[in-house]
Amino acid sequence: MRTTEFVLGLIGGIIGFGAAILALMVGGIDAAFSESGTSEVTGLGWAAFLFSALAIVGSVVVKSKAKIGGILLLISAVGGLISISMFYLVSAVLIGIAGLMGVIKKDKSTDNVAA
Repeated sequence: MRTTEFVLGLIGGIIGFGAAILALMVGGIDAAFSESGTSEVTGLGWAAFLFSALAIVGSVVVKSKAKIGGILLLISAVGGLISISMFYLVSAVLIGIAGLMGVIKKDKSTDNVAA
């Protein structure tokens, strides 16, 4: 029962997609006004897009394999925050909390249940 981690990771990934699209728009505007016609922000926006997809994959995996899904979520939170920084802040907090819960939280054992 890892519903909390799943929901937080999914919401964080969806918000991260929005932040990545916003970064891509800013990168496109920057490229339009620069002399070289390119922008580093566009590449970082695509990286954030991939980290958001990784967050959604991690949130699905956390239901069956909590440690692996939690690690994927933590990688996604840190990578997205590094790539587009303040655009990804809300997503990184949600995804980071889900990742920490996936790594730290222990499953309830059914061995101690009296029949």
